[in-house]
Amino acid sequence: MSGVIRGPCGEKLGSYTDVEAEDATVPGGGRLEGVRIRWLVRREDGAPTFAMRLFEMEPGAVIPAHEHPWEHEIFVLDGDVEVCIEERCYQLRRGWFLYIPPNVSHSYRAGSKGAQFLCIIPHSPSVDEGWLPPCRRGRG
Repeated sequence: MSGVIRGPCGEKLGSYTDVEAEDATVPGGGRLEGVRIRWLVRREDGAPTFAMRLFEMEPGAVIPAHEHPWEHEIFVLDGDVEVCIEERCYQLRRGWFLYIPPNVSHSYRAGSKGAQFLCIIPHSPSVDEGWLPPCRRGRG
């Protein structure tokens, strides 16, 4: 099969290689060096709740620390990536998954072979304003 197919019920299927890879950006529009993203499924495809994104990071590429009121579900397809949540860092490799809660600082650094991972996010914030993850509760 080649090309993305859209079915009569709104389904979308295809190979990730048929979806254009775009330069990833930081809030404000700055380009992230060595980081590409493929929006496999998004709101414009009729998906009402979640987006599925494929990240492709070159060796040593970095997504700097940031936070926002929505969660991430990560699944590493290839390579390895260090993901830091607040002060704790995790080394993920092919086959590993990670849940990143809303409203926590998180960053990514690809390993020596680069990394390719799926990242699922909701279209809208997944928590109410002011919600804090367990690691931030009780801080004054």
